[in-house]
Amino acid sequence: MKKNKVIFWISTTLIFLFEGLIPALTSRTEMAKEGVRHLGYPDYMSIWLTVFKVAGALVLIFPQVPARVKEWAYACFAVEFLFAFLSHLSVDGPAGQTFFPLMVLGVLIISYFYFHQINRFVVITKE
Repeated sequence: MKKNKVIFWISTTLIFLFEGLIPALTSRTEMAKEGVRHLGYPDYMSIWLTVFKVAGALVLIFPQVPARVKEWAYACFAVEFLFAFLSHLSVDGPAGQTFFPLMVLGVLIISYFYFHQINRFVVITKE
């Protein structure tokens, strides 16, 4: 059980850093704005992406949030990573940064899997 918690918290912390902290600190930089423009999205899209990324990251990192809400955050992040991959693929082709969202999706899947491993254990011990 301890191994599951360690893997869960490492992977979830990485998601929090990639999707919560870094966007919150860098979203208004010119490099971030240009990255969104480069993909063909309007400037206001970066504001909404940042708001929802930070909110989703906070949902995943706080243990007090109900599991059903966390499920929605996991689903939304999965969709976001897939669309980020497709956006980069359609604009840049199969370049290096095109596959980064899929790598982060892999970390998200690990977090999701171990979230359920931990919750299953909690439910079993409550009965």
